[in-house]
Order: sequence, then C-alpha cells, then structure tokens
Amino acid sequence: MSGGSFCMGRLSFCLLLSAWSWGWAPGGAAKPKGQGYPHMNSIRIDGDITLGGLFPVHSRGAEGKACGELKKEKGIHRLEAMLFALDRINNDPDLLPNITLGARILDTCSRDTHALEQSLTFVQALIEKDSTEVRCVNGGPPIITKPERVVGVIGASASSVSIMVANILRLFKIPQISYASTAPDLSDNSRYDFFSRVVPSDTYQAQAMVDIVKALKWNYVSTLASEGSYGESGVEAFIQKSREDGGVCVAQSVKIPREPKPGEFDKIIRRLLETSHARAVIIFANEDDIRRVLEAAKRANQTGHFIWMGSDSWGSKISPVLHLEEVAEGSVTILPKRVSVRGFDRYFSSRTLDNNRRNIWFAEFWEDNFHCKLSRHALKKGSSIKKCTNRERIGQDSSYEQEGKVQFVIDAVYAMGHALHNMHKNLCPGKVGLCPKMDPVDGVELLKYIRNVNFSGIAGTPVTFNENGDAPGRYDIYQYQIRNSTPEYKVIGQWTDHLHLKVENMLWPGGGSQLPSSICSLPCKPGERKKLVKGIPCCWHCERCDGYQYQLDEFHCKRCHFNERPNENHTSCTPIPIIKLEWSSPWAVVPVFIAIVGIIATLFVVITFVRYNDTPIVKASGRELSYVLLTGIFLCYATTFLMIAEPDLSTCSLRRIFLGLGMSISYAALLTKTNRIYRIFEQGKKSVSAPRFISPASQLVITFSLISLQLVGVCIWFIVDPSHSVIDYEDQRTTNPHFARGILKCDISDLSLICLLGYSMLLMVTCTVYAIKTRGVPETFNEAKPIGFTMYTTCIVWLAFIPIFFGTSQSAEKMYIQTTTLTISVSLSASVSLGMLYMPKVYIILFHPEQNVPKRKRSLKAVVTAATMSNKFSQKGGFRPNGEAKSELCENLETQ
Repeated sequence: MSGGSFCMGRLSFCLLLSAWSWGWAPGGAAKPKGQGYPHMNSIRIDGDITLGGLFPVHSRGAEGKACGELKKEKGIHRLEAMLFALDRINNDPDLLPNITLGARILDTCSRDTHALEQSLTFVQALIEKDSTEVRCVNGGPPIITKPERVVGVIGASASSVSIMVANILRLFKIPQISYASTAPDLSDNSRYDFFSRVVPSDTYQAQAMVDIVKALKWNYVSTLASEGSYGESGVEAFIQKSREDGGVCVAQSVKIPREPKPGEFDKIIRRLLETSHARAVIIFANEDDIRRVLEAAKRANQTGHFIWMGSDSWGSKISPVLHLEEVAEGSVTILPKRVSVRGFDRYFSSRTLDNNRRNIWFAEFWEDNFHCKLSRHALKKGSSIKKCTNRERIGQDSSYEQEGKVQFVIDAVYAMGHALHNMHKNLCPGKVGLCPKMDPVDGVELLKYIRNVNFSGIAGTPVTFNENGDAPGRYDIYQYQIRNSTPEYKVIGQWTDHLHLKVENMLWPGGGSQLPSSICSLPCKPGERKKLVKGIPCCWHCERCDGYQYQLDEFHCKRCHFNERPNENHTSCTPIPIIKLEWSSPWAVVPVFIAIVGIIATLFVVITFVRYNDTPIVKASGRELSYVLLTGIFLCYATTFLMIAEPDLSTCSLRRIFLGLGMSISYAALLTKTNRIYRIFEQGKKSVSAPRFISPASQLVITFSLISLQLVGVCIWFIVDPSHSVIDYEDQRTTNPHFARGILKCDISDLSLICLLGYSMLLMVTCTVYAIKTRGVPETFNEAKPIGFTMYTTCIVWLAFIPIFFGTSQSAEKMYIQTTTLTISVSLSASVSLGMLYMPKVYIILFHPEQNVPKRKRSLKAVVTAATMSNKFSQKGGFRPNGEAKSELCENLETQ
C-alpha cells in the first residue's frame, strides 16, 4: 500500500506539471466498498454523476497553518445540507429516475489559495495523462484508481474562493453554482461564464443597504471590507450605488488585510473614530473579521458608538456576536430571503456518530458541539471536558439553529439536479440511466440547462437565473436586539426591488427607540442655505439668508420682490405691511385738535365781522381783504385734514391744490395790505395826492392776481405729472426686514413740496420786507405793526419747520414727524395771523363797543397830511394823537 501511495504521488506530481504547474496534492485510495467514506480531506460518495462541493468546514488557519477551528454552522450545516439534498434527489422517483448523484466534497478552510489546491481534484479526471512510464519501486505497474469525473460544482461560500475556483473550472467547462458568493464581479459573464448562483449579487444587496441608510436618515457612513473580491467588490458596489442615488457620502473606506497583523483591528477602530460623526459602518467582511472588529470596538470602549450594518456574510449568524452582544446591539444585517427548512432540521437533529460516518468531519463537530472528547487519551487530568457517550442528541443536549444559507445550498443542488434531469429528458428520451450522449456530460450543454431552470425551491420561492447567472434580489433585513436581556435577530423589513422597513420596531444601543444619527452636518434650520464642503456633498456649513433674502432652495437664497419681505424664518416672502397716518394716531390727534380749534376761531371771527360788517373797526380793517385773508386762514387749517386723510387720487389732487393755496391767499392778502400802507405813506412824504390802486377793488385784483400765479403753477404741475397715490417701500426699508414698512402717500416729493410752498414763502418774505419798511409808521395810524409781528413770528415758525422737516428724512418715523410738523407749522402760521390781526379787533367789537364808533370825516388830503405831520411830531416829541386819524384814514381809503 505504501508503494501504491508513492506511485500515486508520482502520478499526481506529473498531473500537476501538466496542469499549468499549479500545485496540488490530491490523495488516492482504493475503490470504495460502501456508499460513502472518507477520502483524505474530502468526502466521496459514489454515483452515476458526481457533483463537487466546496464548503468552509474550517476557518482560516493562523501562523502558517492552512486550516483553523471548525465552523459548526457555516461549515457543517451547509455541508450536511448538500448531503440532505442529494439524499432527497436520489430518493425522488420523478427527478433523475434511475440515476444516482454522487459527490466529492472538499474543505476550503476559508482560504482561496487552499481552495484552489483542493479544487484541482475536480479537474483531475480531465487532465489524466498516459501513465505507462510510471513504475513502482519494485518495477511493477502502479495500481491507479481512476478519478471520478465531476460534472458540476456546488460552491463555494466566500466570493474570493469562488472567483479563484471559477478561473479553473471555466477552463475545463465545469459549471459552478454558488450558494453564498455574492460579489458583483462574478456577474461578469465574459470572465466567469460557467459561474451561477442561487443568491443575489451584491449589486442588489448594495442597493438594499443604500436604501436602508437613506430610510434611517443617515448620509455619512464609513465602509469596512475584508481584503478580497467579496469585501472589496461589495463596498465598491455600495459606493457606486450611493453615488448614483445621491444623498449618501462615504467618510472613509477601511480595508481589513488578508493576513492582519497584531493590533490591526485596534488600528481600524481608531481610524473609524477619526470621522466620529460617521457612526454607521457598512461591513462587507467574513465572519471572522467581523468578530475581531467587534472585539476591538469593545477594547476601545466604543460600545454603543458604532452602528454596524452587516452584509449577508453576517446575516443572522450567532458566531460573530457571541459574547459580544452589547457591542453588536442595534446592528442591522441583511440576508437573502430564506425560510428555515424543517425537513433539514429533522434530518440534522437525527444525525449521530453511527448514522453519519460519510461526513469525515462529523466526529470533530460532535466533540465541539457537545464539549466532549471521543478518545480517552484526549482527556486531560483535571479538565472539565467529559468523554462523549454517543447518546448526545443535537438540539436536546446542545443548542441548535439552522444556518442561514442551508436553503440556498439545497436550492443549488436541486438546480443542478433539475438541469441534469432536463438534459437527460432531451438527450436520452426514454432511456433508463445515462445514455452515450451524457457519458460524459458536456459542461457547455449543462450550463445552458442550468441557466434555463425554473422551479420552486425548497422554501417555495422560485429558483431562476438571469443571463449572467444571478438570482433575483430578495432580502430579509434583521436587527440584532436585546430584549429583557435576551439577544436575538429580529426581522424588521424586506427588500424586493423596493425597501419595506419597519423603523418603529427597531431598537438601538441601550434599548432606546430614538433613531441614532450618522450625519456629517446637522440639517440647516429654516431660512438657512447649505454651503457644501468641497468634495464632500454630505458635509456643509449653514449660512443664514439675511436681510431681505429668503431660502429659495436648500442651496440658494434669493432677494424678495421690492414690495415683499422675508417671513420670520426667511423661508418665503410676505407682503410688506402698508402704513399711513391714522386718525387715532397721536401724530394726528394734535394737528387735528389745533386745526379744529383754529377753524372754530376763524369761523367765530368771520361771523363777528359779518355781524358787525358796517362798524368802523371792521371797515378800518379793510373788509374785502380781511375776508380773503380769513378764507386763506381757514384753508390753512383745513389742509390738516387733507394731509391726514388716506391718500388716493382725489386726496392727493386736493393736497396739491390747497396745501400752498391757503398760505398763498393769506400772504397775498397781507402783502397787498402792507404794500398799500407802504405806498400811502411813501406818497404822503412827497405829495398830498393819494397813490394809485389803493381802492378795495384794486386791492382785490392785486390779491387775486398774486393767488392766480399759485394756481397756474399747480395746473402746470397737474399737466406735467398727474396726481396719484404711491406706496413707498424704500423710505422705511430698514436693515431689519421685520421693521420694513410700505408708506401709502401722495406723489409729492420733498423737492415738489419745496416748490409747492416756495411761492407762499416768497410772498411771506416779501410781506415781511414791507412790514419792516412800514415799521416806522405810528401804530395808531395803521396795521403795519401787527402785520410786522405776524410776519416775524411766521418766519420763526417756518425757520423751525425746515430743520425739523428735512432733518428727519432718515428717521423711521419720518412720515409721522414730517406730516405732523408740516400741518402744525401751517396751522401755527394761520393762528399767528388770526391771533395778532383779528383777535384784538374782535375783542374791541365785543367787549368795548364804545370804541367802535364813527368819527368826523375829512378829506383824504387832510387825513394824509395829518398822518404825515403826526408821524413827524411823534418822532420829535412823542406826540400821540387820539386815533382819529387812523380810523378816518381807513374809512376814507375804503370809500375811494
């Protein structure tokens, strides 16, 4: 037997050289006598057609060792699922009748290079060479067992392993169906044309994970990947999908080395903490790496900080989170949609050391599962480990939960079985067993049948493949929760083209339901725009839309229309409030009160004068001009009401007319009076003849001529610029939009107002000049002195008005101050004229009627001479006549 082994080794070495110098060391043995038996490090089951199987029975070895610890769920459960499926197919009279499926199952040890060496066993029969020159040591021919021909392979688990194996199998046209490899690279039909899988590609998984991230309102995440095709391709697909969909940014992508050095995982945690706002970590890693990452997070005292989102390699497995429950709490994982296969549970729980000898690793599983030893020699003194009794039962004396990929292993075996069945029906119609067309099985033809299968899987879900050999994307979404100190994976949603997530059923670290944040920047408040950080679209600074700007969209501010202002939070524009001077305002009450008192007083004077129209005092005051003057005073008071009334077309037109007209009438009458007195006494100095145009009719003509100039100017103004009301939004456009107001006013600018009142001011100044010139005339002979005092006071009023009116042009209360100042100034001007010119006369008329009596009349010549001489005497000796000359002069002038 030793010689045979040596010769077999020689042959294997020769085969190795012929297979492109790939290194592999397959074992050999004699032809089996039973149904299944151990074949070195593999399981071999005889059959008419042999299927290969690749399973991670052991973890990756450390310190140069190929294999490490046994994987109970991921390894043994999956391997037994293939055996279970083979038994079902072989016992099914409707599927591959009279054809038995055999198997050659290998351990990949979770390492792609080791899997590559092992998988060369599958192609051994295809590269068999002539062994006539091979001789044993004794010179005899070797006894060589012809290797079985593998027509298809079930596996592998890890994507990196599947990629490595697929590169070999495609050369020999051996179809391959994986039950767990999800790397997007394997969808490349030009490179992996003989590869198919019953699990969806990570492209779907990446889309589902992006949808979950967005549903949880996260936009800033980190990624963590095991070095290799699965991890790197998964992260790459996630990043690609996040860019396509937008709204999710990757803070950093961290890679776990294939052979991590001591302290590597602590370094990874420190690096993830560099972007602490990215609490969500997307993991595409094998379960060994996942566990070591969680251990490092626990050592760094970061329990509860990171929210892990694991791919299907994490799924609902217990091993990655065992004794790390608090660190893993709240983790969201994804797993291709599956259903627990009850038939497998019954099958697996009934396995014992006696009825499962075909599984060469089952004894190792038995020891690990029941914490016992089969050999007494393996027991150590003082150890708590007991000897196995073979009476232990799975699920009774140990915990048991079906591994997540069991369903897919069974579906993969059945997909191969259905493809062979359909191929047999077409190529061997009516034949019992294999026909020459299927001996050997053509891999290219078999692949076509595999891609066209469509059957209901073990869980009732349809099993199909697309043109790239991918299964449709159907996922269950889990969250690892701790309820009442009991950890469990709880289904919280599904993904089938669209996400259905029950956020309300989710629990986060500490048992809270408050959704944790994983964002780079907090959302901007209403009225703030985002200023993106260059190169990171999920990170931004918030800038307030200030002044009169509002938030147009999340990235832009826009200025409101001229008649609008932003609302309180600057999210939209609202009309600027329109204000006007209200009757109830204190700024209006005072001017209105003065105007009302003034109007009453004016009407009282007018009534008194009308009643005593023929008395000497009334006659002496010049009745016609007095009534004109009183009319102007009345209009000055009435103007107050026009200035406070709501601006409209009629109000604004009346303002233009009467604002300057009242003052023009008043000062035109006063100017005519002072001019007449001045001319009379100037004429009296030269001759005794009366000057021209001093009769009442002449005085009225002069007065109305002066007034008409004001009216002509207003008419021209109406023609050039028709009157209308406007809303001034600029006058009170304050820095703070909250205080902005639109002012409803007439279209009378400050310049227009100056022009409007300018003529009245000119009359006032001219009248003041004449009053100054006639200041030397004795007051007992004329009204020059009262008129002079009136004009002096009026000038003071208007000199005070100018700085107040124009000095408040920048004030927020401009409209109120200017309107009030103007109306009060006009009313005061009227009040001064009314009080100084007419109140003394009314007083004499009403309370001293004895002074209001006619005097003897003389000729105008005598009156003027007497007045002139009286003026001279009064200048020299202070002589003051008894007033006869004054009244007589006035009466004589009135009758001219």
